[in-house]
Amino acid sequence: MIGNAMTGFRRGSTRQWVQLMIGLGLYGIAITLMLRSELGLGPWDMFHQGISRLSGFPVGVVSQLVGFALLGGLMLARVRFGWGTISNILLIGLVTDLTLPLVPTAPNLVWAYSYYVVAMVACGLATGAYIGAQMGAGPRDSLMMILSRRLGWPVRRVRTAIELVVLLCGWLMGGQAGVGTLIFALSIGPAAQWGLHLFDAVPKLPQPAPAPAALAVDPR
Repeated sequence: MIGNAMTGFRRGSTRQWVQLMIGLGLYGIAITLMLRSELGLGPWDMFHQGISRLSGFPVGVVSQLVGFALLGGLMLARVRFGWGTISNILLIGLVTDLTLPLVPTAPNLVWAYSYYVVAMVACGLATGAYIGAQMGAGPRDSLMMILSRRLGWPVRRVRTAIELVVLLCGWLMGGQAGVGTLIFALSIGPAAQWGLHLFDAVPKLPQPAPAPAALAVDPR
């Protein structure tokens, strides 16, 4: 099973690597904008914060542990991952750290909501770009893609459901929610599906079996 999961590690073309890096970099910038808006943590960050409150582990460590736990589950489910998966874990946080000092905190609500709108558009484009590079998705996006294929649901519905469940769990564990948390949970699904459409990376949903043809009746 581990071998099947690891087959996603293959050399990509220059175009694929450039598209992957642009997508991940754009996602890191989107997170910076959301943080600087100060409208609230995203559902996954809130989830990590809740676990941190209960366990005493730092939020960064919790985020890594959750990511590795998801990777382990994906490997058991024989889901392939690749360089895009590893790059997702390493680069998005790095870009966020590098760009945070460059983006000022939103001075008022107009700027705060403007930051968030731009961030959600950027998240959609970034998701489509880096997954469309076909070099492997991050742990959370891989979960979204596999559930979309296996349940036969569109990406927007699956991603919204995941975010709402994560939001609820994080809130129950004491994570801090804000209006931005709810905006993200309800918007990221449609944004991700839009971005995947742009890059022709929407997962193929199972097609229903054709109905059996009616038996011809002899009129005689």
